Parts: sequence; structure tokens; C-alpha cells
Amino acid sequence: MTNRTLRRAALAGVTAIALLGTAACGSGFDDESGPAQQDGPAALQILIGSSGDAETKAVQDAAAAWAGASGNTATVTPAQDLTQQLGQAFAGDSPPDVFYVDAGRFADYAAVGALEPYGDKISDSGDFYESLRTAFSRDGQLYCAPKDFSTLALQINTDLWTKAGLTDADIPTSWEQLTAAAEKIKAAGTTPLVIGDTRDRIGAFMVQAGGWITSPDGTKATADTPENLRALEYVKTLVDGGLAAYPKQLDAGWAGEAFGKGRAVMTIEGNWIKGGLQNDFPDVKYTVHPLPAGPAGTGTLSFTNCWGISAKSKYKEQAISFVEAMTTPDQQLTFAAAFGVMPSRESARDRYLQQFPGDQPFIDGAEYAQGPVNAPKMDSVLVDFDAQLGGLASGDPKAILQNLQRNTEAALGG
Repeated sequence: MTNRTLRRAALAGVTAIALLGTAACGSGFDDESGPAQQDGPAALQILIGSSGDAETKAVQDAAAAWAGASGNTATVTPAQDLTQQLGQAFAGDSPPDVFYVDAGRFADYAAVGALEPYGDKISDSGDFYESLRTAFSRDGQLYCAPKDFSTLALQINTDLWTKAGLTDADIPTSWEQLTAAAEKIKAAGTTPLVIGDTRDRIGAFMVQAGGWITSPDGTKATADTPENLRALEYVKTLVDGGLAAYPKQLDAGWAGEAFGKGRAVMTIEGNWIKGGLQNDFPDVKYTVHPLPAGPAGTGTLSFTNCWGISAKSKYKEQAISFVEAMTTPDQQLTFAAAFGVMPSRESARDRYLQQFPGDQPFIDGAEYAQGPVNAPKMDSVLVDFDAQLGGLASGDPKAILQNLQRNTEAALGG
């Protein structure tokens, strides 16, 4: 995704959150009594940000099964632009009862009281991976049940790896080994690593160095630190030395495309790359490995959504029942088979790996993954950071982090 596209998306998000803020004023979000609840059969409206027809059908089928068993009705609508449509719905005081909430936007919705904090009412809510619970918690409360998740791992094109004279013994488990393998690949005449030029990829190196953008509770800016500086300096060294390239440098729209076309031997992507390669580059042979550890140890990034329930819903108990059905281990495994996501429940892990053993590096990453920035009003700050990372090769890592620190402090109010 280009920086221009990211900027448009962020602006749309800012607009939607502004609408949310408007909706929150005088519309009862902070009214503890909330809307009058209706007993009996409910007509739930569910808005999802679907990845495609497979996901839409899977959720609609699951909703129909729940409705048939419970005596309710459930209408599942795939959004064209989830953030924008949710913002407009809240501004119009007609939000859906249930909706997907991206972890990167959770804090914005929770901060204005738009979400019902129902998470711990779900059966065995402690079964959700702790990193996912953290992503959707605020002030000690689990607001919403994690739907599923993805993490980043290292993909290696096995044919190109062998062609460069490398063996399994060269698969990197540390930054030093990554550099060594990349130097051998470069000497063989191929780009070693292609990586996306945003925080959603480069941020993994920050975590491996022991840093991140904000404190764990999302209240303090922690950008300008020696740990983050070490991470950006390392990535800059890779890019400057021809050991890594951004997708645009390889005439590709994203890293998976460059990897699929054989323009790089390694890439860092999430488990969604499996579907992308199957569809567009089915002949590429590759293996998946944990990301190399940095100075602070292992680290990766997680990407997740939760099942949000509107604080304005008249059918909260029925909505909780719906989410309960959507997040059972069996249902999560059905979703996994249908559209390639990983279950958010630890109890589903072993059965998932029986079906998809090649995904072990991805699912193991849940134990040490860093979720998106969990703080409100950070959209424009993070878009600016992404733009700076796009120019890292000619930029000053220290100045980039100082700018991020100032902007984050301003967004967080100090």
C-alpha cells in the first residue's frame, strides 16, 4: 500500500472518528443507563469489514445458524469502507448492533464510549491470547472479544535460497545471522529481503530491539529511545547496503508481490501471504520461519479485530450471545478453514496446527507479539511516521524518532 493510499485511509479514519466524537456529544454514550433493552427475539444488524466473498459467506452462514438456534434474526452486511460507514452510522445515531473493530482503531471507539465493555461476559474469556486481550482492553476491562489474528513471520523462497548457496543452517535466527545470509544472497546477485516501508513491518524490528511507540497502557510516548534508534539504524543499514529493499524499489505494490515474482529471496509478511501466493504465484516454493531475534529477543507484530457491540444497541444480551457463538473454538476453526485467519482462542491452537502445520511460526508469534498502538487520536501521527519510514534510506533515524515522540506526546496530551 502506498503512502498516499495510507494517508487517504487515515484521513477517512480521522473523519469517521470526528463523526464519532460528534455522535458521542449528547447522544447517550456516557449515560450509564444506556438505551432501554428489549427482551425476546432480536433483529441484529452486523457490519463486517470482509476480506472477500469467502469471509462474507462464512460469517453469514454462522449468523444464520445462530439465528435459527436462538430464535433471533441476524443480518450481516459487508462494508465497502468499514471505518467511514461506522462513523456515519454513529453520527446518525443508528449504529449496527455488532461490528468489526480493528485493534488500531479500538482506542478511538472506546474513548468516546461507543463500545459496550462486554468482553469478560464471554465464556472462558481468559482463553483468548493475552496479547489479544491487551489489544482490546481499556482501564483494566476487556471491551470486546478478539475475532481472530495474524502475525508477521519470515518467508524464504527455497529455490532462490539454494541457488544462492545457502542451506537450512543459514536460516537466520538473529539480526547478525540475517545480515550474514543477506550478504551471501547479495553476492549471488539477488535482492536478499523485501519489506514493507511502514510501521506495520519495520515496527517488528523496534519490538525486537525492546522498543515501541507507546507504553503498554497507551498513555505515554516511548518513541525516542535507544532501543527504537537501534532498530531504525539497523533497518537503514540493510536498505543502504542493498541487503533489503522496499516493494516500490522492486516495482511491486507490496512485498508479497515482489517475493512471488522472485525479485527477493526473503520477505516479512503475515499469514495472509499464503492466500496471495496461492492465487497469484502458485508455483513459488517457500518456507515460513519466526522472525530473527533482535537485541531484546524475539518480537513480531499482531493484527486483529474484535467483535464490537454498540453501547447504543437495544439488544446487548442477544448481541453477546451472537459473539459467544462466533468465538467458540469450533466456529473459529470453521472460519480459519474458510478464509485463512488464525483462532484467537488458545484452546483451538493444537487443532489449528493439525490442519495447517506450516503456520506454526505465525501462531507461535502470539506469545510475544506487539499489537497496534492502543491510544486514541494517533491516526495522523502514525501516517506521518510511515511517510518518514518510507524515506529512511536518506533520512536520519534519530530525527524521525524525535518527531514521532513530539507528535505522539501532543496526541496523548503530554
